[in-house]
Amino acid sequence: MSTINYSKWDHIEISDDEDDTHPNIDTPSLFRWRHQARVDRMEQSKKEKEDLNKGLTDFQQKKVEIQQKLKEAEKNQLPDINKLQLEMKEIEKQESDWRAKEEELKKKEKLTPLNIDTICHDGKSKTIINKIAPKVEVLTEEEKAERQQVFVKKNKEKVKKFGMLRQYKDSQQYLTDNPELVCEESANYLVIWCIDLEMEEKHELMSHVAHQLIVLNFILELAKSMDIHPRGCVAPFFNRIQMGEKQYMEAFNSELDAFKERVKIRAKEKLDKAIQEYEEEERQKRLGPGGLDPVEVFESLPQILKDCFDKKDIALLQQVVAEMPQEEASYHIKRCVDSGLWVPGGGDQGPKGDDDGEEYDEINEGALEQESKKESEEEKGNKESEKETDKPKQVSTEEVD
Repeated sequence: MSTINYSKWDHIEISDDEDDTHPNIDTPSLFRWRHQARVDRMEQSKKEKEDLNKGLTDFQQKKVEIQQKLKEAEKNQLPDINKLQLEMKEIEKQESDWRAKEEELKKKEKLTPLNIDTICHDGKSKTIINKIAPKVEVLTEEEKAERQQVFVKKNKEKVKKFGMLRQYKDSQQYLTDNPELVCEESANYLVIWCIDLEMEEKHELMSHVAHQLIVLNFILELAKSMDIHPRGCVAPFFNRIQMGEKQYMEAFNSELDAFKERVKIRAKEKLDKAIQEYEEEERQKRLGPGGLDPVEVFESLPQILKDCFDKKDIALLQQVVAEMPQEEASYHIKRCVDSGLWVPGGGDQGPKGDDDGEEYDEINEGALEQESKKESEEEKGNKESEKETDKPKQVSTEEVD
């Protein structure tokens, strides 16, 4: 069974280990003197050890140099080989002296009493700093919109300048100098800018700004995963992206391509919507008194009527309308009137967008002639039927019986 040697604990040097001191001696001063003497001895011992280690290191280097020179001389049969051999013997003798000094210093350290500074030392240490959980702000849509508006008004030019940068090094330096740009508001503005550029058909510039947006998005996502402020993730992101790690670059480029496709789709949707709104606005301006669009009405007319309008041939138009069936003629006439394509009785106003008002008044009269004839015939038939009912009815004798 092995035993543990506790003898090193028998003599421990402590500055204030005297319980009783002479009444003529100031006890606190005595303790300070003893402490200072111990500190001075430790400093001297430390200096001796450093000098020994430095001298031993220099000696080892000198020994290696002489060994190399001696080996080179023996190989090439140089004339100074004897001199080098003598130096080598002297070095070996000095080595034994250095080893003796080293052993003497170790023995002296072993005999030195332990004190508060040498009695123990840290085997290992660990420091843990608790992280404060970041506060999560819950904002309404109105508050988010207001914050975005204030941010854009203050930092619009800075965000645009970041969007125009090309080198990772320049982007990192710019975000380091302007840490307020590392936020969701900057990313939102870059998204809107990309859509506007795509709508203006500035595809190359949109692609470049989209690259800067993905850079900013990756920094924000890295901050979320590490649960720290985004400003602390600027340097880690750029260090990793500049290393060119294949998997990381593939993820970056994949996200960039997907975003550009989404921008193109969104830009097309906004353009289509704008065109529809413009066309609807123009259509509302064209609507006639009956709420019909003259363009749509004109397109729905039979080709023969279209030719009459295109040629502005009044006589031909009157003839065509007169030859058409009454119901069909009435249908087309009413639609033309409701759309403003024909203006009945308007001596000073013709169809919308035309100044030939008098000609179209004649067309209107000719076109409506069929309706007036139809109405007069119906009235005539009604009067004849009324006359027949007013005549005395003849009754036969057979009926009386």
